[in-house]
Amino acid sequence: MTLGVDTHKDVHVAAILDDLGRLIGTAAFKADDRGGEGMLSWARRHGELQTAGVEGTGSYGYRLAILLSGAGVRVFEVSRPDRSRRRRKGKSDPVDAEAAARAVLAGDARAIPKNRQGPVGSLRGLVVARRSAVKARTQAFNQIHALLVTCDDATRRRLDSLPHRRLAGACARLRPTDGCRVGLRSLGRRWLGLDTEIRTLDGHITAIVEGVAPALLERHGLGVHSAAQLLVTAGDNPERLKGEGAFAALCGCTPVEASSGKTVRHRLNRGGDRAANNALWTIAHVRMVHDPRTRAYAERRTALGNSRNEILRMLKRYIARELFPIILDSLRDPGGADLT
Repeated sequence: MTLGVDTHKDVHVAAILDDLGRLIGTAAFKADDRGGEGMLSWARRHGELQTAGVEGTGSYGYRLAILLSGAGVRVFEVSRPDRSRRRRKGKSDPVDAEAAARAVLAGDARAIPKNRQGPVGSLRGLVVARRSAVKARTQAFNQIHALLVTCDDATRRRLDSLPHRRLAGACARLRPTDGCRVGLRSLGRRWLGLDTEIRTLDGHITAIVEGVAPALLERHGLGVHSAAQLLVTAGDNPERLKGEGAFAALCGCTPVEASSGKTVRHRLNRGGDRAANNALWTIAHVRMVHDPRTRAYAERRTALGNSRNEILRMLKRYIARELFPIILDSLRDPGGADLT
């Protein structure tokens, strides 16, 4: 039997197909662990359940995918149905669940869901929290400067040229004599609080990265946050990736073939994990500036007529090839990383 699941926040809808592709039945279950156990029992009453296709294994379907995998079912990530098929057959939760099961049965869905139960899962939570805190801190600083424009000349001269932390501290100490000063005081305190939060998160992230993959930090151009993002992209089960080419495609740094007739060419890959792509770009940029070998390579490619952006794209592909074995070895034996 093959199970297909269309996942949602409150309810998961499941469909079962036999090995000939005949629809056996559909049912809805609550989107919690108890509902997942009920779905598994319901499916097994119809026969031997071997494979399952689950939509949204990175969000609403994550807990269900973990439960099914723990029960010995091979779980595959299923993308949303093709738009042309939806136009022909319509859209409903049972139809989507059946389509998920048929994608697995036909061999179209072969992506193994990412596991987040190890140290990388903990790292992901920290990275997500830090990213939003950095965004909020930047917004607060921009708003401080916007309010300073409307302040009196004495206040502007005293505060405008201060660096970030000192400016936020000075704003936090302002006397609330008018609305503008009250706003600056609030934003200054907010900036200081977010800065403290970011520093705390940085400490946790550094501890996990140094405990799990110290070899990554030894590579030229890799900082803690670039290494953390690449680990999060790989997941706690990077062995699900077939090789370094699959990892490079996951990071969006593999060229996509766009040939037709006598024209043979490749275009830029704009898919994949864009945060991981940005991490690889950062590493490539740092190496082009500071690494003699990379600078020599860039000079050779420039002499051949390549632009800087083209060279960076090539470097990202080489860096993905270089780092994937290190990530794989590190996550096979994550050691004793402190997750507290």
